[in-house]
Amino acid sequence: MNEKRPLLRLEEIDYRIGQTDILRQVSFSLMPGEFKLITGPSGCGKSTLLKIIASLISPSDGHIWFDGQDINSLAPESYRQQVSYCAQTPALFGATVYDNLAFPWQIRGQTPGREKLVADLARFSLPDSLLEKGINELSGGEKQRVSLIRNLQFLPKVLLLDEITSALDESNKRSVNDLIHQYVQERQMAVLWVTHDREEISHADEVITLPAHAGKLREESQHESA
Repeated sequence: MNEKRPLLRLEEIDYRIGQTDILRQVSFSLMPGEFKLITGPSGCGKSTLLKIIASLISPSDGHIWFDGQDINSLAPESYRQQVSYCAQTPALFGATVYDNLAFPWQIRGQTPGREKLVADLARFSLPDSLLEKGINELSGGEKQRVSLIRNLQFLPKVLLLDEITSALDESNKRSVNDLIHQYVQERQMAVLWVTHDREEISHADEVITLPAHAGKLREESQHESA
């Protein structure tokens, strides 16, 4: 795997607000089929880093390459279809769950089959009746899973996950964790996951630990830190 070109490469990413450094000199790469976790204390810039990688906000300094190209040279829509971001607090839209799961198909000029959407819901322990359910009727855990299923309708090359199991019980956390690992292993999807969950951390290929104050990150092999 190390002979492949990185899907993502960050070089000395800085982010500051006014005179306050949020991130400083963050550098790492993400290979196809690699599962990395970002951890660190609250307020250290984990979510900010994911938003920068997702091209939702711009770094103050530094560069990001996707598949060998500077992301600033890529069309934002194309980049975001290949590097997909799933927030801790899901941004659902429309009236129903169906509206959300159909959206990735509609922007590609396609219509999803109901059978596929029902099967996707079942994989995440959600009933088919949820398709017609209003988004304002969903629990926090249901919203997180619907948001994740939406992001997986067309598998991205890189999946960015920000505390996406925080509203789930332990059983559903394990189920989501297992499914994400399955995508990594079978489809060589790369995953960058912000989490505090010790079980999720224990399954990572690498752990990126951001410090409590702005400074160079520490990246270590999970096996070395175990």
